[in-house]
Amino acid sequence: MSALQVDELTVRYGRMTAVDRVSLQVAPGSVTGVVGGSGSGKSTLGRAVVGLAPVSGGRILVDGADAKSLRHRGAHPVQLVFQNPYASLDPRMTIGASVAEALPRMPGPQRRDEAARYLDLVDVDPAYLTRTPDTLSGGQRQRVALARALAARPRVLIADEITSALDVSVQGAVLNLLRRLQREAGFAMLFISHDLAVVRYLCDRIAVLDEGRLVESGPADEVLRDPQHETTRTLLASIPARPAVPGGQEAAA
Repeated sequence: MSALQVDELTVRYGRMTAVDRVSLQVAPGSVTGVVGGSGSGKSTLGRAVVGLAPVSGGRILVDGADAKSLRHRGAHPVQLVFQNPYASLDPRMTIGASVAEALPRMPGPQRRDEAARYLDLVDVDPAYLTRTPDTLSGGQRQRVALARALAARPRVLIADEITSALDVSVQGAVLNLLRRLQREAGFAMLFISHDLAVVRYLCDRIAVLDEGRLVESGPADEVLRDPQHETTRTLLASIPARPAVPGGQEAAA
């Protein structure tokens, strides 16, 4: 059974079809990369899976159960980490409160301790619990957003271009952190990106979107070694001549 199963998913905005009958599966403990150019529908797909975009057709299952029904019962087995770390955190809340908000009900002191534990898990100093987002760097904010998502104990994590707004010097550290956490916690992940170099580093499988349609999918090694669709070949040709994950330390991140 797949942790995430998307069957014939369609998302429409008026007459425009943003996602057109897309089907994919993400096995427990695995990472599927969703790639495509601007406007291909990849971010809309991720938002639909987590319930933030209107579903016009198809179904979304998490461990075999309907995702919408799970949300109606108060369960949130799918969590999304947004692209922009400067917009994803409430500027009026401390980062400790933001992380604690995702935790199950528990006494106040225990919630604080758990929030501190999740910050430590993503390599943010727990002493920052009382800070507000405006005092953090972009890399730190993205780590806090990741901590908040993990605090909800998701079965599936959706990461939507989570390093594209960060400096190159910070991207590698955040990607390495994400890879380590995914392997340790074993959650399934849908990793959305336009960068095949990053997808190659993180993902077990690749799904390629073009104009809202799934045009190619398969094991990452096979898709990258022998791409069958022109969109995939174009994305491969655009990989810069640098390592998939930049080296160096994450300064002030």
